[in-house]
Amino acid sequence: MLFNSLEFLIFFPLVTLLYFLMPHKFRWALLLVASCIFYMFFKIEYILILFFTILIDYFAGILLESEKDPKRKKYYLILSIVSNVGVLAIFKYFNFLNDGLSGLINLTGYSNPIPYLSILLPIGLSFHTFQAMSYTFEVYRGNQKAERNFGIYALYVMFYPQLVAGPIERPQNILPQFYEKKEFNYDDVTNGLKLMLWGFFKKIVIADRLAELVSTVYGSPESYSGTPLIIATVFFTFQIYCDFSGYSDIAIGAARVMGFTLMQNFNRPYISSSVSEFWTRWHISLSTWFKDYLYIPLGGNRVKIPRLYFNLFVVFLISGLWHGANLTYILWGALHGTFLVLALMTKNMRATFTARLQLNHFPRLLRGINVAITFCLVSFAWIFFRAETVQDAFYISSHLFQNIKLQSGGFNMGLDRSQFFIAIASILLLILIEFWYKENLLTAINRQSAVVRWLSYYFIAFIILLFANSSSSQFIYFQF
Repeated sequence: MLFNSLEFLIFFPLVTLLYFLMPHKFRWALLLVASCIFYMFFKIEYILILFFTILIDYFAGILLESEKDPKRKKYYLILSIVSNVGVLAIFKYFNFLNDGLSGLINLTGYSNPIPYLSILLPIGLSFHTFQAMSYTFEVYRGNQKAERNFGIYALYVMFYPQLVAGPIERPQNILPQFYEKKEFNYDDVTNGLKLMLWGFFKKIVIADRLAELVSTVYGSPESYSGTPLIIATVFFTFQIYCDFSGYSDIAIGAARVMGFTLMQNFNRPYISSSVSEFWTRWHISLSTWFKDYLYIPLGGNRVKIPRLYFNLFVVFLISGLWHGANLTYILWGALHGTFLVLALMTKNMRATFTARLQLNHFPRLLRGINVAITFCLVSFAWIFFRAETVQDAFYISSHLFQNIKLQSGGFNMGLDRSQFFIAIASILLLILIEFWYKENLLTAINRQSAVVRWLSYYFIAFIILLFANSSSSQFIYFQF
């Protein structure tokens, strides 16, 4: 079920109302049933795949906790990892790997006898698989007790606000909350609704509108060069932020209404002054997942320099692959890994250069320059994330600065003149409201007088009703 659908407008208040009316001991069951219905709205059979991984990790958790022999314990962990990654490999990567194998076999003059699979990728498979794996990792490490209540464990994986696109939770945060008795709390309800309202604004007004221009240009990039490619790339930089962070706001807000606290997933990533800082602000639940369960086990920072570079690059390469079975995603991850390695390699040289120009005497100017450079690097990398093929990505990146001029037919990119200016105005409004505040947006709003607060709510609601894009679409990250 999409958050931006009529079904959710009925589903959410109904489930929330029943949740508060129902006795505490039955609430987890209500949320589990609601989560199943929420997921089955996409495709009923998907839920069977979800139950398979839930079963595997539920029993893996119990075995990991009860087993005293370290070797057998590690064996159970590996079995759980192989099962989870195996499901991902079959549904997400099989045809991609088979395609690569076909290419290699064709070089020898033979053909690949392995047929392609005609299966649909279950919605949000990578998200709930990683959430399930974080549970077994934490039980293995002794940081989390195995959950004996199968229904509660299933709810941990399936909790509907964050089921299909995160945030990817840790068991220590969310499992205990299912046992707590949540009372109706006015502040939680209103704060949750405010977050949801802001998330809908970002998705429906900004992301869906920008998507029309981006889809037009990236759909046939060879028809454009210069300015349209730059505009489409900058628009996609804001589209994907508003789409994904908008989803996260709605998810966190929906959970907050019922009294649940989910982890923060975005923290104004485009004000980062380095790519390294960007990854502490963008998709935080996934970044920390890779740090905790891959980067640190590889040795993290406590290794020799060449190995450190290797660790960073490999983690981002795998992060790219996590997003999708396509070379474009792998190249996107490789680009970010390269940015981080180059930043480490040139750290002393850049410090010397900054000192010679005496920019360190102007910290705000220096930060502004670094933020602009980081924004350009991240936007450039998004080209590979968004392009439909590697060839398109290289065409766009090599034609960005050709024929740069204001063209009379500049609005022939999927948006007419008025829609284009609404898109620009909505981006500026986003920057003004969200990027202006140095603190949490909710905290900033709640500090205002009642008149200002309510005027803000009505203003955002009015903007949504007036400028909601008529072609609302699925969230980008649902495909992962």
